[in-house]
Amino acid sequence: MNSDILNHDMIRILGTIFAGLLGLAFGSFLNVCLSRWPAGESIVLPRSHCRQCGRTLTWWENVPLLSWLVLRGRCRTCRAWIGWRYPLVELTVGILWICATWKLFATLTYAINYNEGTLKEVYWVLGEALLFMLFYWLLVALAALDAENLWLPNWLTLPGAVLGFISFFLGAKMSSDNFLSHYGALDLQSRFLFEASLRRLLGILAAAGLILLIRWLYWRIRRREGIGLGDAKLMALLAAWLGLPLALLSFGLGVVLGALVALVLLVIPSARRDSERWSLSKLPLGTFLCIGGIVSSLWGQPILAAYLRWAGF
Repeated sequence: MNSDILNHDMIRILGTIFAGLLGLAFGSFLNVCLSRWPAGESIVLPRSHCRQCGRTLTWWENVPLLSWLVLRGRCRTCRAWIGWRYPLVELTVGILWICATWKLFATLTYAINYNEGTLKEVYWVLGEALLFMLFYWLLVALAALDAENLWLPNWLTLPGAVLGFISFFLGAKMSSDNFLSHYGALDLQSRFLFEASLRRLLGILAAAGLILLIRWLYWRIRRREGIGLGDAKLMALLAAWLGLPLALLSFGLGVVLGALVALVLLVIPSARRDSERWSLSKLPLGTFLCIGGIVSSLWGQPILAAYLRWAGF
């Protein structure tokens, strides 16, 4: 028995480490995308190169995270600054994939040992973990693109929202298969799936509608655009993956984080000297929403539960 537990823990640790290393690699690939997508360049060719002098990088200059540390964040040839975004993106994706994999093994343990899970359930848990790895990758991509370019491309947000809804539907179908078959009520499955899908779709529309409402009110008051349509599509993506309550939590966290950043910028002397320019500057709301989405995905349920207890519900 102790040997089985030890073997399971070792598999969980090794699997999590592998996922983290894989996340670093996919984070490195994401950095290539983040550098080339805004410029309309191919992400395949040419090979990785310095954006300043154009020199093709050697293999050891492409090792995620380590190469940046060894080179001290500068090109080996022209000494151009590479930037903090490169190690930060790689490390973030790696950590998020570690979190997804650690949760995966915990869920697998429960499904196999305590819930007498079938092979179909095991495959679904694995598939769900892979889907959420992609979800985290998308959020990091959108956060970086909005932070650097104030850009939330439709070809990331809209397919991401569709994929989130598909993930939810498959999960609902798996749950209904297990629950309804246990109670011999398979005839209710279609109704259950329809109602669950309708609630999720309404949640997606409500999340996007919240941003559209704020955008409309801002226009009525200030007579200029305050929030982009990309933020509405991003909220739809968050609601598709997380559901409306956690999407609203993501929004709340994003607004609070954005307000804190605005306060920090306000105390910078150069910003105070040019108050008109500061008042017209734009903050990347999408970046803050993505950070809120990541926090909500990892700790959203405990946060909501704690809030409800504090509110007396």
